[in-house]
Amino acid sequence: MERFVDYVMQFGNLNKHQINLIQSKATEVNLRKDEYFAEAGKPLKRIGFVVEGVFRICYYNNKGEDITRYFIEENHLIFNPHHPDEPFTEYIQAATDCRLITFANRDWKEISDTIVGWDAILQKIIQKGLTQKLQRRSPLVEHDAKTRYLKFMENFPTLVNRIPLSYIASYLGITQSSLSRIRKNIR
Repeated sequence: MERFVDYVMQFGNLNKHQINLIQSKATEVNLRKDEYFAEAGKPLKRIGFVVEGVFRICYYNNKGEDITRYFIEENHLIFNPHHPDEPFTEYIQAATDCRLITFANRDWKEISDTIVGWDAILQKIIQKGLTQKLQRRSPLVEHDAKTRYLKFMENFPTLVNRIPLSYIASYLGITQSSLSRIRKNIR
């Protein structure tokens, strides 16, 4: 829980009573690799803060292929900032065993309604997340496979040896065998 409070304090200030409220609403959850935090077609029922582990946001294309769109690692929030009651359009799956701090949507709303400045803190968190996502994702579109992989290693330095190569290949838009060849030639 301390990591979540420290994370939030990067974006604004909280007093002891506000921290106590947040702590009283938090639940620690463990998800095993391949379990889902959210499923397509269902609303996201809780907000999560990743303490340990890696999640991937994925979907299935019209051929039934599993496509990884993004990764969420430690010290990041998982939530639907705009429409918490609308069905989620993708899956959020544990790519490794994961530990999270979670909040039910109603408890998150209570925190938001009670703590003055909470919405401003959230806006800063959302802005940082969107900026980071664009910085990580945009360069991948314009480069060859080898450069995309090198950029991936630069943007996600801790993930290369933690998650299955199939997820990385999917994220990069290449086959797993192509990724294996690229990795072999880089060494």
